[in-house]
Formats: sequence, C-alpha cells, structure tokens
Amino acid sequence: MYRSIMAIRPDALPTDPSALTEMVLALDAENEKLRVAMQTLKEMIFGKRSERLAVLVDEQLALELGDLETDATLPVQANDDVPAAKPPGKVRKKARRNIGALPKHLPRCEQVLEPEATACLCCQGQLHKIGEDVSEVLDIIPAILRVLRTIRPKYGCRSCTDGVVQVKALPRLIESGMASTALVTHVVVSKFAWYLPLYRQVQILAGQGVNLDRATLAGWVKRAAWWLKSLYELQLRTIQASPRVFCDETPMPVLDPGRHRTRICQFWAHAMDDRPWGGPSPPAVAYVFADGRGTEEIAGQLTDFSGILQVDGYAA
Repeated sequence: MYRSIMAIRPDALPTDPSALTEMVLALDAENEKLRVAMQTLKEMIFGKRSERLAVLVDEQLALELGDLETDATLPVQANDDVPAAKPPGKVRKKARRNIGALPKHLPRCEQVLEPEATACLCCQGQLHKIGEDVSEVLDIIPAILRVLRTIRPKYGCRSCTDGVVQVKALPRLIESGMASTALVTHVVVSKFAWYLPLYRQVQILAGQGVNLDRATLAGWVKRAAWWLKSLYELQLRTIQASPRVFCDETPMPVLDPGRHRTRICQFWAHAMDDRPWGGPSPPAVAYVFADGRGTEEIAGQLTDFSGILQVDGYAA
C-alpha cells in the first residue's frame, strides 16, 4: 500500500562506523514516521469516529509527511445509522458575503484627503493629479433627538382691521401633544417590529437627556392604534373576501395584574398569498387577538367568510 521514496537499504554499505551509525539513525527515524502514519490512518478508518473521517482529502491523507506517496482508496463508510449523503449532482450554494460591495441605494458622503503641499520636493513645480484611491466603509448616524419648531407668521393690513393672514397649523398625530408623528411612529415600530419594550425605550431616551414616563409612551401607542384601526379593519375584510384564506394561531403571553403573572392567549393570523400560482390576490396578513384557541374563537372571526380555509390540521 505504501512505498518509500528512497531505498530502504543501499547496495553497498559504507565501512565507516560513523556513516553506518548515521544511516541506522536515519532508518529508525524513517520507520518511526511510517509507524505513526499507519497508526493514524488505522484510527481514522477503524476508530470510534470513522463516520466523520472515512472520507479524506489528499491534504489530510498526506499528514504533512512529504516523503510518503499513496495510491490507496479508503473504503466508504458502511454504517446504516447515518443519514444518506446528498446526491452528487446537487451543488452546494456558496455563502453570500459582502466583500467590497456596499449597497448602491445608500447615500454617499465623500471626504477628500489632500496632501499638505502640492509642490514637487525636487524642483518645487506644481504637482498634477495622476490618479486616486477610493475606499468605502459602512457608516451610521445615531438617532438624534431634536425640537421641531413650527413658526407661522401673521400678516395684517394697516388700512383695515380684517386683513390678518396666517397659515393653518399642520395636523398632528396627537393633538396638543409635544410629540411629532415621526417620534410616535419610531416608538411604535421599535416596540412591535424590533421587539423593544416601552420601558427600554424610556431608558434610551433618558440616556439622551429626555425624561419621559412609560405611561406617556403607552398613550402614544394607543393613539396610533386608534388611527390605524380603520386600515386594519379594511385589510381584514379584504383578506376574508378572498376565495382562499390561510389561518393559524400562535400563543401570546398577556400580563394578568390580578394574579401577578401572565396568561396564555392567542394571536390568530389570517393570510392570503396567490403569488406561488400567479393568482390575483396580493400577499397580506392580519392578526386577530383572542383569549383562546377553541372553535368558538375562530368561528366568530370567520362569520362573513365563505371559501376555502387552509389550516395545519388543527381540529378546531
């Protein structure tokens, strides 16, 4: 199976004792390398972890022994309890790595670093640009809290008393409140899209010198929900008007102040999506809160629905 590159014993042995001693030591070292290589290969093939090491690449088989060559083919693992290998025709997709290709839709902020002097050190002549090196890094501007001042000038006529002109005030999400629509939207999105509780947002705002109570942020969220209620009801009616609706429930822990713990309620998802087969219905999903996951809960939600209901096999 294995052969050594150099001959084990030359035809003519030297008569010098020192040369013979050197030859014996070299052969002993060579035998030790072969013994270690054979022992390692036996452990790889017949050891306890043969399932992992049965298939070896050339670099592994060499074991960093440059004086060995091999033509052997290792046996295929014969364990019946290991999962079947993937078909050879299926090529594994390469990992997607962003190497030097930042998204093009992001704005570019350029900074040009010019040398202190543009005169030649030899002849003091004016240097001219022959090229440039450009590098890009991903940068971020942290969220900045600011005060948005709205000024509405008043204009009056000096000739009469009824000629005062002033632009009407812009509508706000929270009338007479001190929070802009953008701030309320940020709080709502942070809570429901990025799972950032209100008390954490209060701490973040306090870190920037703005002290607010959690109840204030809760009032903002409640007001935003009031504005979005009509849109939510329209979306739910549109979904249930589709001939095919998918429905499923997921547990939702809800605080129960009376018992000082949480109780398990349900979020029922009503969804439609005809994209896989080119249907007319656009993708949409709406969630309905319920105290349980029984038949009466879902039956009450689908009172006006008539069509195909796709479920995951739940008997309710």
